[in-house]
Amino acid sequence: MKFALICKDKTGALDIRKANRDAHLAYIGDTGVVEQAGPFLDAGGEMCGSLVILNVDDPAAAEAWAENDPYAKAGLFESVDIQAWKKVIGA
Repeated sequence: MKFALICKDKTGALDIRKANRDAHLAYIGDTGVVEQAGPFLDAGGEMCGSLVILNVDDPAAAEAWAENDPYAKAGLFESVDIQAWKKVIGA
């Protein structure tokens, strides 16, 4: 089952994001459940949040993945919304 994580960074937290980016990307690779991911960008082109599409068994697995993301553990996010998602268009 697919879930979209819509994560919004805390204001002024770009340094937290940059400091934890390598660990976040390693976590994505190590867990093997991320189908697509990328940062949201603000008007100035700076990263300000994340969209992550997970392929996991259930909402609890999506929540566990989100809680263990190094970005979340570092306190980067103002909010994290998890929504079941159905892919209709795209490769």
